[in-house]
Amino acid sequence: MVLILGVSENPQRYSNQAARLLIGNGYKVWLLGSRPGTIFSEAIKIEWPDPMLKIHTITVYLAPDRLESLIDKICDLRPQRVILNPGAEHDGHSQRLIEAGIQVEQACTLVLLSTGQF
Repeated sequence: MVLILGVSENPQRYSNQAARLLIGNGYKVWLLGSRPGTIFSEAIKIEWPDPMLKIHTITVYLAPDRLESLIDKICDLRPQRVILNPGAEHDGHSQRLIEAGIQVEQACTLVLLSTGQF
């Protein structure tokens, strides 16, 4: 499962485009945003998933200052990797995730998906 952190219902936002591409390619997603809504009939949730849910990847669409308070929650989910999309990169956050045993990529999910590297 892929958790999209900071997803927006606005189709012009990169988080929304990534969600549509992931859903369209058959990925199971947990859409986590600041407001409820839907993308391709998938609900945008405002609550974090249960840590027992197996999250493989978290792709982040939040500015580093908004991400600061969420790093512990990300670590609690124990994903295999976190993708910090352009604008979300932060060396301190990356280091904390790496220390928790989580692979970190500073990359664009849209590019990774379109080039078969996701």
